[in-house]
Amino acid sequence: MNLRSPFRNFVDAVCSFLFFDPLIYFYTIFMGTLSLLSSLVDRGGRAQHWFAKTWSRIILATIFCPVEVVGRENIPSEPAVYAANHSSAIDIPLVYANLPMQFRIMAKVELFRYPFLGWHLTRSGQIPIDEKELNLAGVKKAIKTLKGGMSLMVFPEGGRTADGEVKKFQSGAFYMAIKAGVPVVPMAIVGGFELLPMNTFVIHRCKLQVVIGKPIATTGYSTREMDPLAEKVKAAIEEMYHARRAGELVSR
Repeated sequence: MNLRSPFRNFVDAVCSFLFFDPLIYFYTIFMGTLSLLSSLVDRGGRAQHWFAKTWSRIILATIFCPVEVVGRENIPSEPAVYAANHSSAIDIPLVYANLPMQFRIMAKVELFRYPFLGWHLTRSGQIPIDEKELNLAGVKKAIKTLKGGMSLMVFPEGGRTADGEVKKFQSGAFYMAIKAGVPVVPMAIVGGFELLPMNTFVIHRCKLQVVIGKPIATTGYSTREMDPLAEKVKAAIEEMYHARRAGELVSR
């Protein structure tokens, strides 16, 4: 939803094309190269996570958007699957910059096939997931990662929303949470769609919120109940998202 004046949209476009976008591309190439090189001496991915976190914080500082994190007290001490709505390309910098622990991301298997990006994803320990079926290698790696004490981050919609609404959740990540016996932490990212919708490079600066909900235990769920678990997590995210988003839109 774009409630800005034509002049504000024009200013945002000029700032994006002349300042924000070139700098973000530079940060991405520079930090991505250093991150990939770091994997030659750190095969566990911890150094690459540091580079991703630093890259994210630089991007958020560059675009001058305030970020409010709500619910930090809900972050469990044990590993968990963190699930968030996917409204924008800014979502990944937001989670890297604001989640305090090491984690790995579950990403579409297709991304692992691209040169450079795929190398980075593989060498940093990210998890390939298939939107159509549970690929055995990805499932085993995800469960091993969780049982080894590392949390996972997933955007269960499988892609960014085109209209700002939360789409249907795919259930693969919840299968892995049940198998590993770890909780699912619902997260709502608010403001991402207003800041950078799909199919545009224009950054509309606004306040961003990362809302962390209470963990949802997987105890008592069987793997055949991954769909009901996915629906429960989606409902929790939608409740947080719509409540916060309505307030932000009214305040603009």
